[in-house]
Amino acid sequence: MTTITDALDFIAAHETPWPRDLRAHLDSGFFDPPPDNTPVGPVHPRGPVNAIITRKGEVLGTTGNTKQVDQTFSVAKSYLSMLTGIAVGDGLIADIDRPVRELVQDGGFESPQNATITWRHLLTNTSEWEGELFGKSDLIDRGRTLSREGSGPKRSTRQLQPPGSYWEYNDVRVNRLSLSLLRVFRRPLPEVWAERVMNPIGASTTWKWEGYDTAWVEVDGKRMQSVPGGTHWGGGVSISAEDQLRVVQMAANGGVWEGKRILPEGWVKDSITPCALNPHYGYLYWLNTGRTKWPAASEGAFSFSGAGGATCWVEPAEDLVCVFRWLDPQHLNEAMRLVREAVA
Repeated sequence: MTTITDALDFIAAHETPWPRDLRAHLDSGFFDPPPDNTPVGPVHPRGPVNAIITRKGEVLGTTGNTKQVDQTFSVAKSYLSMLTGIAVGDGLIADIDRPVRELVQDGGFESPQNATITWRHLLTNTSEWEGELFGKSDLIDRGRTLSREGSGPKRSTRQLQPPGSYWEYNDVRVNRLSLSLLRVFRRPLPEVWAERVMNPIGASTTWKWEGYDTAWVEVDGKRMQSVPGGTHWGGGVSISAEDQLRVVQMAANGGVWEGKRILPEGWVKDSITPCALNPHYGYLYWLNTGRTKWPAASEGAFSFSGAGGATCWVEPAEDLVCVFRWLDPQHLNEAMRLVREAVA
Protein backbone atom coordinates (compact mmCIF):
# COMPACT_ATOMS: atom_id res chain seq x y z
CA MET A 1 0.00 0.00 0.00
CA THR A 2 1.40 3.38 -1.05
CA THR A 3 1.67 6.01 1.69
CA ILE A 4 2.30 9.74 1.72
CA THR A 5 5.72 8.95 3.16
CA ASP A 6 6.44 6.82 0.08
CA ALA A 7 5.48 9.74 -2.17
CA LEU A 8 7.62 12.20 -0.21
CA ASP A 9 10.58 9.81 -0.17
CA PHE A 10 10.29 9.49 -3.96
CA ILE A 11 10.29 13.27 -4.37
CA ALA A 12 13.27 13.66 -2.04
CA ALA A 13 15.19 11.06 -4.06
CA HIS A 14 14.55 12.72 -7.43
CA GLU A 15 15.96 16.22 -7.24
CA THR A 16 16.27 18.19 -10.48
CA PRO A 17 19.57 17.75 -12.34
CA TRP A 18 19.92 21.53 -12.44
CA PRO A 19 23.00 22.74 -10.52
CA ARG A 20 22.56 24.74 -7.32
CA ASP A 21 24.40 27.65 -8.99
CA LEU A 22 21.55 28.99 -11.13
CA ARG A 23 23.61 31.88 -12.49
CA ALA A 24 26.12 29.44 -13.94
CA HIS A 25 23.23 27.39 -15.36
CA LEU A 26 21.78 30.39 -17.21
CA ASP A 27 25.24 31.49 -18.33
CA SER A 28 25.86 27.99 -19.72
CA GLY A 29 23.25 28.58 -22.41
CA PHE A 30 20.61 26.16 -21.11
CA PHE A 31 17.78 28.38 -22.37
CA ASP A 32 19.63 30.35 -25.05
CA PRO A 33 23.03 30.45 -26.72
CA PRO A 34 25.18 33.59 -26.32
CA PRO A 35 24.50 36.46 -26.41
CA ASP A 36 20.78 35.83 -25.81
CA ASN A 37 21.47 33.95 -22.55
CA THR A 38 22.82 36.99 -20.69
CA PRO A 39 20.84 37.56 -17.44
CA VAL A 40 19.64 41.13 -16.91
CA GLY A 41 18.16 40.55 -13.45
CA PRO A 42 19.28 39.01 -10.16
CA VAL A 43 19.96 35.26 -10.05
CA HIS A 44 20.30 33.45 -6.73
CA PRO A 45 21.65 29.98 -5.88
CA ARG A 46 18.88 27.46 -5.24
CA GLY A 47 18.36 25.15 -2.31
CA PRO A 48 17.57 21.42 -2.15
CA VAL A 49 14.35 19.68 -3.17
CA ASN A 50 11.33 20.22 -0.90
CA ALA A 51 7.59 19.61 -1.04
CA ILE A 52 4.26 19.99 0.74
CA ILE A 53 1.22 17.75 0.22
CA THR A 54 -2.17 18.91 1.52
CA ARG A 55 -5.70 17.59 1.31
CA LYS A 56 -8.82 19.57 2.21
CA GLY A 57 -6.52 22.25 3.59
CA GLU A 58 -4.68 19.92 5.97
CA VAL A 59 -0.98 19.15 5.60
CA LEU A 60 -0.49 15.42 5.00
CA GLY A 61 3.29 15.64 4.89
CA THR A 62 6.38 17.58 3.90
CA THR A 63 9.94 16.94 2.88
CA GLY A 64 12.90 19.31 2.96
CA ASN A 65 12.87 22.93 4.05
CA THR A 66 9.51 24.30 2.94
CA LYS A 67 10.43 27.80 4.18
CA GLN A 68 13.36 27.90 1.73
CA VAL A 69 13.04 30.95 -0.57
CA ASP A 70 13.98 30.19 -4.17
CA GLN A 71 13.35 31.68 -7.58
CA THR A 72 10.32 29.96 -9.04
CA PHE A 73 10.69 30.73 -12.76
CA SER A 74 7.42 30.57 -14.76
CA VAL A 75 5.14 30.00 -11.80
CA ALA A 76 5.14 33.81 -11.88
CA LYS A 77 3.19 33.69 -15.14
CA SER A 78 0.17 32.38 -13.24
CA TYR A 79 0.58 35.26 -10.80
CA LEU A 80 0.34 37.67 -13.73
CA SER A 81 -2.87 35.92 -14.72
CA MET A 82 -4.26 36.59 -11.24
CA LEU A 83 -3.22 40.24 -11.42
CA THR A 84 -5.01 40.54 -14.76
CA GLY A 85 -8.13 39.16 -13.10
CA ILE A 86 -7.83 41.76 -10.35
CA ALA A 87 -7.52 44.51 -12.98
CA VAL A 88 -10.66 43.18 -14.64
CA GLY A 89 -12.49 43.05 -11.32
CA ASP A 90 -11.45 46.62 -10.56
CA GLY A 91 -12.80 47.81 -13.91
CA LEU A 92 -9.34 48.82 -15.13
CA ILE A 93 -9.70 46.34 -18.01
CA ALA A 94 -13.30 46.33 -19.16
CA ASP A 95 -13.02 43.56 -21.73
CA ILE A 96 -10.10 41.17 -22.26
CA ASP A 97 -11.12 40.82 -25.90
CA ARG A 98 -10.45 44.48 -26.64
CA PRO A 99 -7.08 45.57 -28.11
CA VAL A 100 -4.46 46.31 -25.45
CA ARG A 101 -3.51 49.52 -27.31
CA GLU A 102 -6.81 51.07 -26.22
CA LEU A 103 -5.45 51.24 -22.67
CA VAL A 104 -1.69 51.07 -23.20
CA GLN A 105 -0.17 53.77 -25.40
CA ASP A 106 3.55 53.31 -24.95
CA GLY A 107 4.45 52.41 -28.53
CA GLY A 108 4.32 48.67 -27.95
CA PHE A 109 1.06 48.06 -29.78
CA GLU A 110 1.13 50.51 -32.68
CA SER A 111 2.64 48.39 -35.45
CA PRO A 112 0.38 46.52 -37.90
CA GLN A 113 1.48 43.21 -36.32
CA ASN A 114 0.71 44.30 -32.76
CA ALA A 115 -2.25 46.65 -33.12
CA THR A 116 -4.97 44.00 -32.82
CA ILE A 117 -3.45 42.10 -29.89
CA THR A 118 -5.96 41.66 -27.06
CA TRP A 119 -5.51 40.92 -23.38
CA ARG A 120 -6.79 37.38 -24.04
CA HIS A 121 -4.04 36.87 -26.61
CA LEU A 122 -1.41 37.83 -24.05
CA LEU A 123 -3.00 35.63 -21.36
CA THR A 124 -3.03 32.56 -23.62
CA ASN A 125 0.39 32.98 -25.27
CA THR A 126 -1.25 33.51 -28.65
CA SER A 127 -0.37 37.20 -29.14
CA GLU A 128 2.45 36.86 -31.71
CA TRP A 129 3.70 40.20 -30.35
CA GLU A 130 6.73 41.40 -32.27
CA GLY A 131 9.47 43.59 -30.90
CA GLU A 132 12.20 44.08 -28.33
CA LEU A 133 11.54 44.68 -24.65
CA PHE A 134 14.17 45.57 -22.05
CA GLY A 135 16.96 44.41 -24.36
CA LYS A 136 15.36 41.03 -25.20
CA SER A 137 13.77 40.38 -28.59
CA ASP A 138 10.73 38.17 -29.13
CA LEU A 139 12.95 36.38 -31.66
CA ILE A 140 14.84 34.73 -28.80
CA ASP A 141 11.81 32.61 -27.95
CA ARG A 142 10.30 32.49 -31.40
CA GLY A 143 10.27 28.82 -32.30
CA ARG A 144 10.78 27.74 -28.68
CA THR A 145 9.99 24.08 -28.03
CA LEU A 146 9.51 23.32 -24.34
CA SER A 147 10.22 19.62 -24.81
CA ARG A 148 13.72 20.47 -26.04
CA GLU A 149 14.85 23.15 -23.58
CA GLY A 150 18.60 23.35 -23.57
CA SER A 151 18.88 22.07 -27.12
CA GLY A 152 20.58 25.13 -28.58
CA PRO A 153 19.57 28.05 -30.80
CA LYS A 154 15.95 29.00 -31.35
CA ARG A 155 15.33 32.27 -33.19
CA SER A 156 13.08 30.61 -35.74
CA THR A 157 12.71 32.31 -39.10
CA ARG A 158 9.02 31.40 -39.28
CA GLN A 159 6.70 34.15 -40.40
CA LEU A 160 4.57 35.67 -37.70
CA GLN A 161 0.87 34.86 -37.82
CA PRO A 162 -2.08 37.15 -37.02
CA PRO A 163 -2.61 37.60 -33.26
CA GLY A 164 -4.78 34.85 -31.84
CA SER A 165 -3.94 32.29 -34.52
CA TYR A 166 -0.70 30.72 -33.24
CA TRP A 167 0.32 29.40 -29.78
CA GLU A 168 3.90 29.87 -28.62
CA TYR A 169 5.57 29.92 -25.22
CA ASN A 170 7.42 33.21 -25.41
CA ASP A 171 8.77 34.96 -22.31
CA VAL A 172 9.25 38.32 -23.99
CA ARG A 173 5.54 38.41 -24.80
CA VAL A 174 4.64 37.49 -21.22
CA ASN A 175 6.86 40.33 -20.04
CA ARG A 176 4.94 42.60 -22.42
CA LEU A 177 1.77 41.60 -20.54
CA SER A 178 3.46 42.46 -17.25
CA LEU A 179 4.49 45.91 -18.48
CA SER A 180 0.97 46.47 -19.80
CA LEU A 181 -0.47 45.63 -16.38
CA LEU A 182 1.96 48.09 -14.78
CA ARG A 183 0.62 50.76 -17.15
CA VAL A 184 -2.97 49.90 -16.21
CA PHE A 185 -2.48 49.72 -12.43
CA ARG A 186 -0.08 52.67 -12.55
CA ARG A 187 1.78 51.06 -9.66
CA PRO A 188 4.61 48.53 -9.40
CA LEU A 189 3.09 45.07 -9.65
CA PRO A 190 4.86 43.71 -6.53
CA GLU A 191 3.04 46.39 -4.51
CA VAL A 192 -0.31 45.38 -5.99
CA TRP A 193 0.49 41.68 -5.51
CA ALA A 194 1.36 42.23 -1.85
CA GLU A 195 -1.67 44.38 -1.13
CA ARG A 196 -4.30 42.36 -3.00
CA VAL A 197 -3.02 38.79 -2.67
CA MET A 198 -0.12 38.04 -0.35
CA ASN A 199 -1.18 40.10 2.66
CA PRO A 200 -4.83 38.95 2.59
CA ILE A 201 -3.83 35.26 2.43
CA GLY A 202 -1.43 35.64 5.34
CA ALA A 203 1.78 34.99 3.42
CA SER A 204 5.16 35.67 5.00
CA THR A 205 7.29 38.67 4.12
CA THR A 206 10.18 36.57 2.79
CA TRP A 207 9.03 36.56 -0.86
CA LYS A 208 10.12 39.13 -3.45
CA TRP A 209 9.40 39.89 -7.10
CA GLU A 210 12.47 41.35 -8.80
CA GLY A 211 12.77 43.06 -12.17
CA TYR A 212 15.50 43.41 -14.77
CA ASP A 213 18.15 46.09 -14.41
CA THR A 214 16.94 47.28 -17.83
CA ALA A 215 13.22 47.33 -16.98
CA TRP A 216 12.71 50.82 -15.59
CA VAL A 217 9.91 52.93 -17.06
CA GLU A 218 8.16 56.17 -16.18
CA VAL A 219 4.52 56.19 -15.07
CA ASP A 220 2.84 59.44 -14.04
CA GLY A 221 6.25 61.03 -13.71
CA LYS A 222 7.50 58.30 -11.38
CA ARG A 223 10.23 55.77 -12.14
CA MET A 224 8.95 52.21 -11.75
CA GLN A 225 10.43 48.81 -12.45
CA SER A 226 8.49 46.29 -14.53
CA VAL A 227 8.81 42.69 -13.35
CA PRO A 228 9.06 39.55 -15.51
CA GLY A 229 6.78 36.55 -15.58
CA GLY A 230 9.68 34.20 -14.90
CA THR A 231 13.42 33.92 -14.35
CA HIS A 232 14.53 33.20 -17.92
CA TRP A 233 16.89 36.18 -17.76
CA GLY A 234 17.02 36.56 -13.98
CA GLY A 235 14.65 38.29 -11.61
CA GLY A 236 11.10 37.08 -11.15
CA VAL A 237 9.48 35.72 -8.02
CA SER A 238 11.53 34.27 -5.16
CA ILE A 239 9.25 32.50 -2.69
CA SER A 240 8.96 29.58 -0.27
CA ALA A 241 6.87 26.47 -0.84
CA GLU A 242 4.71 27.48 2.13
CA ASP A 243 3.81 30.82 0.59
CA GLN A 244 3.27 29.22 -2.80
CA LEU A 245 0.89 26.79 -1.15
CA ARG A 246 -1.27 29.65 0.11
CA VAL A 247 -1.48 31.18 -3.36
CA VAL A 248 -2.40 27.93 -5.09
CA GLN A 249 -4.85 26.98 -2.32
CA MET A 250 -6.62 30.29 -2.88
CA ALA A 251 -6.83 29.49 -6.61
CA ALA A 252 -8.08 25.96 -5.85
CA ASN A 253 -10.85 27.59 -3.80
CA GLY A 254 -11.98 29.60 -6.81
CA GLY A 255 -10.13 32.75 -5.79
CA VAL A 256 -11.40 32.81 -2.19
CA TRP A 257 -9.29 32.67 0.99
CA GLU A 258 -11.02 31.93 4.31
CA GLY A 259 -14.26 33.42 3.06
CA LYS A 260 -12.66 36.53 1.54
CA ARG A 261 -12.80 36.88 -2.22
CA ILE A 262 -9.34 37.66 -3.63
CA LEU A 263 -9.96 37.13 -7.35
CA PRO A 264 -13.14 38.07 -9.21
CA GLU A 265 -15.83 35.42 -9.23
CA GLY A 266 -15.39 33.14 -12.23
CA TRP A 267 -11.83 34.23 -13.01
CA VAL A 268 -10.21 30.96 -11.96
CA LYS A 269 -12.83 28.99 -13.89
CA ASP A 270 -12.02 31.02 -16.99
CA SER A 271 -8.29 30.61 -16.32
CA ILE A 272 -8.52 26.81 -16.36
CA THR A 273 -10.60 26.70 -19.55
CA PRO A 274 -8.40 25.45 -22.42
CA CYS A 275 -7.55 28.07 -25.01
CA ALA A 276 -8.55 27.30 -28.60
CA LEU A 277 -5.00 26.63 -29.79
CA ASN A 278 -3.59 24.53 -26.93
CA PRO A 279 -5.74 22.14 -24.87
CA HIS A 280 -3.12 22.16 -22.11
CA TYR A 281 -3.14 25.92 -21.59
CA GLY A 282 -5.56 28.44 -20.11
CA TYR A 283 -4.79 31.94 -18.84
CA LEU A 284 -1.11 31.20 -18.08
CA TYR A 285 -2.14 28.02 -16.22
CA TRP A 286 -1.18 24.49 -17.34
CA LEU A 287 -4.07 22.03 -17.77
CA ASN A 288 -4.47 18.27 -18.16
CA THR A 289 -7.11 18.09 -20.88
CA GLY A 290 -7.53 14.50 -22.02
CA ARG A 291 -5.10 13.44 -19.27
CA THR A 292 -2.40 13.72 -21.90
CA LYS A 293 -0.01 16.03 -20.06
CA TRP A 294 0.08 14.12 -16.77
CA PRO A 295 -1.56 10.70 -17.28
CA ALA A 296 -1.43 9.99 -13.55
CA ALA A 297 -3.51 13.09 -12.70
CA SER A 298 -7.20 13.65 -13.31
CA GLU A 299 -8.79 15.44 -16.25
CA GLY A 300 -9.46 18.45 -14.05
CA ALA A 301 -5.93 18.85 -12.69
CA PHE A 302 -4.10 22.14 -13.24
CA SER A 303 -0.82 23.65 -12.18
CA PHE A 304 1.42 26.67 -12.01
CA SER A 305 4.70 25.43 -13.46
CA GLY A 306 8.26 26.71 -13.64
CA ALA A 307 11.43 25.43 -15.26
CA GLY A 308 13.77 23.26 -13.23
CA GLY A 309 11.05 21.54 -11.24
CA ALA A 310 8.68 24.12 -9.74
CA THR A 311 5.14 22.75 -9.66
CA CYS A 312 2.06 23.96 -7.80
CA TRP A 313 -0.47 21.20 -8.49
CA VAL A 314 -4.21 21.24 -7.86
CA GLU A 315 -6.00 17.89 -8.02
CA PRO A 316 -9.73 18.59 -7.69
CA ALA A 317 -10.67 14.89 -7.81
CA GLU A 318 -9.16 14.33 -4.35
CA ASP A 319 -9.12 17.92 -3.08
CA LEU A 320 -5.30 17.86 -3.16
CA VAL A 321 -3.07 20.92 -3.32
CA CYS A 322 0.65 20.19 -3.55
CA VAL A 323 3.84 22.18 -4.04
CA PHE A 324 6.97 20.48 -5.36
CA ARG A 325 10.22 22.46 -5.48
CA TRP A 326 13.19 21.22 -7.51
CA LEU A 327 11.60 17.85 -8.30
CA ASP A 328 13.05 16.52 -11.56
CA PRO A 329 10.28 17.19 -14.13
CA GLN A 330 10.93 13.77 -15.65
CA HIS A 331 9.55 12.26 -12.43
CA LEU A 332 6.61 14.62 -11.87
CA ASN A 333 3.98 12.26 -13.29
CA GLU A 334 5.17 9.41 -11.07
CA ALA A 335 5.08 11.68 -8.02
CA MET A 336 1.49 12.58 -8.89
CA ARG A 337 0.62 8.88 -9.21
CA LEU A 338 2.11 8.07 -5.82
CA VAL A 339 0.32 10.94 -4.09
CA ARG A 340 -3.05 9.98 -5.58
CA GLU A 341 -2.54 6.32 -4.69
CA ALA A 342 -1.68 7.30 -1.13
CA VAL A 343 -4.95 9.16 -0.61
CA ALA A 344 -7.17 6.75 -2.56
